Order: sequence, then C-alpha cells, then structure tokens
Amino acid sequence: MSDSSPARPAAPVLDVWCDLQCPDCRSALDDLRALRARYGERLELRLRHFPLEKNQHAFAAAQAAEEAAEQGQGWPYVEAVLGRVEELDRAGEAFLIEAARELGLDAEEFDTALIDGRHILIVDADQAEGKAIGVTGAPTYVIGGERLDGGKSQEGLRERVEEIADRLLAGGA
Repeated sequence: MSDSSPARPAAPVLDVWCDLQCPDCRSALDDLRALRARYGERLELRLRHFPLEKNQHAFAAAQAAEEAAEQGQGWPYVEAVLGRVEELDRAGEAFLIEAARELGLDAEEFDTALIDGRHILIVDADQAEGKAIGVTGAPTYVIGGERLDGGKSQEGLRERVEEIADRLLAGGA
C-alpha cells in the first residue's frame, strides 16, 4: 500500500569540519549550540573530522568521538572534549578515556577502540574529503554547497549559516 502523503523534505545538512584539540573549534561550540537550539531537527548538524597535524592528540580524539557516537553520546562527548582542550593537550588519550567515563560510557571500550584503530577509516575518509573540497583549517562549515572558514575568524559565521539554512528550508536554492 502506498502512502499518498507528501514526503517531508530532507533537512539541510551543515557539515562542521572540526579538530577536537582546537581552541577555535571550542569557540564555535556556542554557535553550534545556538544553531541546534534554533533549528532542532530541521537542520542536520554533522561533525566531520579534520584533525590538524599540529595537534598531536586530535586524531585520537576524532576516533574517540566516533566511539562515543557508536555508544549514543556523540555530541555530548564532543562538547566535553572541546570544552577542555587544555586537558587534552596535557593528558592525551588518558583524558579521552576519562571524559568517556564521566559521561557514563564504556571507557574500556574506548581504550580498546583507540588501540585497535576501528574508527581510523572514518577519520581518514573525513579528512580526505575535507581536503578534496578545500578545507584547510578548523572549524570550517559547509552548507548548501557553500564553504565558510571559521579558522581565521568566526565573526558573522553563525548569521551566514542561518541565512543559508533559512533559504534552504524555504525551498530556495
């Protein structure tokens, strides 16, 4: 039996290319929270990994974020890690496991995931895709085919994302 009700259009996607050891990405958290509060389910916010070489624990943090997502706590974990980048700088993987434990996640599974590298392919694929579309720093936002670089300045970026999201939600191209 076919459903004759019109299909709900897919929510616009905002890809957020992020390095979890990056102070600029931490600064972007308030904008991301505001966007999530404003749009809720009407805007799909996707974390994309772009660990920068200068941040020695960023690649492990990206893998840990994937493990957190697998355990159902992706965004809370990302916010916990980004909120404490200095601790990540200092303690590295021990901090990533502690942050998981604080959120009630299976910390032993985090430890195992970081050892066996089960999430490396996802992180590598994100990083490769980011480079292919011109991402050079973090945070970088991509919405409606437009790339907005927040690594240099985040001034006015949330407003620009909102303009594009509103246009996409209104059905404009």
